[in-house]
Amino acid sequence: MATFFGEVLSVYSRAVEEDEEDDMTNENEEDEQIRREIEEKRSVDVRWLSQTDGGSLPCSDLIIAVGPNATGFISAYVLSSGGWPAVGWVSLWNERSRGSGRTDTAPAPGEPSCVLYRQKQVLICQCSCYVAEDQLFQWTEKVFGCVQARGLSVTVLSDCSAAEYRTSDYLSGSSTPFLRCLKTSVHTGPVACPPLEPPNISCGLAAAVLSHCQVQRIPAVLYQCFSDVLQPDSLTMQAYGAAVSAILKLNQSPGAEVLQKFTRVSEVQSNLYT
Repeated sequence: MATFFGEVLSVYSRAVEEDEEDDMTNENEEDEQIRREIEEKRSVDVRWLSQTDGGSLPCSDLIIAVGPNATGFISAYVLSSGGWPAVGWVSLWNERSRGSGRTDTAPAPGEPSCVLYRQKQVLICQCSCYVAEDQLFQWTEKVFGCVQARGLSVTVLSDCSAAEYRTSDYLSGSSTPFLRCLKTSVHTGPVACPPLEPPNISCGLAAAVLSHCQVQRIPAVLYQCFSDVLQPDSLTMQAYGAAVSAILKLNQSPGAEVLQKFTRVSEVQSNLYT
C-alpha cells in the first residue's frame, strides 16, 4: 500500500497472524505433551515386594554395587550365603535398560536390574543395569529417599577399566586388579586402599551417589576396582573383599559351582587367518 507521500507500507492480514499464532500454540502443546511422555517413560521409581516395606527404612549401612564384577562379588561372596531376602527393586527404562522398566513386575533372574536386598540394618543395592545420565539425579533422590540419613554410612563398589587409569609409572598386567577410593569430607573411618590419584576421575552412577552424599553430608566411600578383564572373573571379584569386610560377614571360599554362575570363561582367539 502506498501513502499520499509515496511511502510504501507493508500490509498484514489479521487472519494470517491468528493462524500463525494458532499453529505455534498447537506445536508448543504437542512439544510439551511429547516432553511429558518422555519424562514419564524415563522416570525412576523404587518398588517394594511387600506393602510393609517403604518409607524411610532404618539403615546403618548402604552398599551399592555397580558393574559386572562388583555385582558378581555381591552375588558370589554375600548373597550366596543366604539370609539376604530381596525387598524391592529400582524400576527404570532407557535405551540400554529396557526390561527393568516394568514397574509392576520384579526383574527376572539374570535380567539387568537394580535389586535391593536387606539383612538387619544393612541394605544392598545390586545394580547390573545401565542408568542414563539424565536419570542419575532421579536415581539418587529416589533411592536415598527410602532410607534414613541419620547414622547412615554408604559404600560404593564400581568397576573400571585399567586402560582408563592415568599414571606416570608403567602399569603392568600383573598389577591388576587393584582398588582406589574416593570419600566424602565427613567420612572419617579407615579405608581399604590408597586414594584415587589425580587426574583420574569417577563418572556415572558411582560418581552421582558420591556427589549426593557429599551434598547431604553423608559419610561415604567409593571403591573403584581397576581391572584389565572386562568380563566378570573371580580374581577381580576378590579385590572387593577388603572394601566391605568390616561391614559384611563374607563367604571367604564360595564353591566352584557358585563362582561359575557369575564368571565367564573367554577363549583366546587368534587374529591370524587359518
